[in-house]
Amino acid sequence: MPIIPLYGHDALRRRLQHAVERGSLPASLLLHGPRGIGKQRLALWLGQLLLCLKKADGDGDGEEKLERPCGKCASCRYALQLAHPDLRWFFPRPRSTDADPTPREVLDDYAEACGERAAGHGLYPPPSGLEGIFISAVRALVQHAAYTPTVSKRKVILVGDAERMVPQESSPEAANAFLKLLEEPPADTTIILTTSEPGALLPTIRSRVVAQRVAPLAERDVRAWLADPAVREALDGSEAPKEKNKGEAARVELAAGAPGTLLAASSRDDALAAARALLDASTADRATQLRTIFALGGSKARGFFADTLDALTALLHQRAREAVTHNDPYRAAAAGRAIDAVQVTRQRTAGNLNPQLLGAALVAQLQRTLG
Repeated sequence: MPIIPLYGHDALRRRLQHAVERGSLPASLLLHGPRGIGKQRLALWLGQLLLCLKKADGDGDGEEKLERPCGKCASCRYALQLAHPDLRWFFPRPRSTDADPTPREVLDDYAEACGERAAGHGLYPPPSGLEGIFISAVRALVQHAAYTPTVSKRKVILVGDAERMVPQESSPEAANAFLKLLEEPPADTTIILTTSEPGALLPTIRSRVVAQRVAPLAERDVRAWLADPAVREALDGSEAPKEKNKGEAARVELAAGAPGTLLAASSRDDALAAARALLDASTADRATQLRTIFALGGSKARGFFADTLDALTALLHQRAREAVTHNDPYRAAAAGRAIDAVQVTRQRTAGNLNPQLLGAALVAQLQRTLG
């Protein structure tokens, strides 16, 4: 089942295509920009282009120059079905129940996950707060880079949401192998990372890739994306009831150049509302604080709690920017300290701690910092 076409990014696509034709495309590339603008779909398109079996100048029999990627050769068909053995897509996944899965098991898990994404035409919500790119995935990625291409002449490794790579202090060997791979990939390998938070990437990773900013989509491209039948079906199945009846104009406005965010409109709004409640609780009375903390739920709500912390970080960044704009260094510094506290709590969500316990400690710290 093929994924939906890539919409927009025409100018950037032309530059990337020219770089491929000239042989000047960086071996390790970072695509960064706002969430929901199609960076991973763009990376998949670039991977398909690199692996396309058709020659750019025809076959020498008077044919006109062929459009690439052609979308018709065996390599393109595999890529559009997310089943190309030389195009490996790594993205945040739940932590394996196996303490130490083998690289083969990890690759099989990703193949199954890609099959699920292909069944959804390449439309999927953002990863939950507990999903990440764990050390087992890094080992599998590094090992795969050493393989000989199977179908095409090259291999492409895509790492989506690369800021979700879990710090690798527990396995410095794997971390160093990945950094060496970024710095000197095999001659037949291209590595493409994408992120919506380049500042959250490890500095050792940022220094080894060539960064390319991806801009939000133009309104005409958002409308074209919304007109795709698979997109309409996905939105009607995923949006909150209050949003299902909104017209196209309202959806275009809500997307704000990042239509992928519409796929998680309900969960995004819920996390943002919970984040605002936490922020308000830091300056509220004790009864309000307790009600807010209890609403965070038990251990089974850790994923949503992590999403709430991500939304809270965004709110605090906004508060810091407003403080700077109004020349209020004290409020800006307080927001910065609060962000640090949220990030520490965010790291602790990877353990088995109850969100209510973490929330209680965070609210108390926010009260001291922002009160």
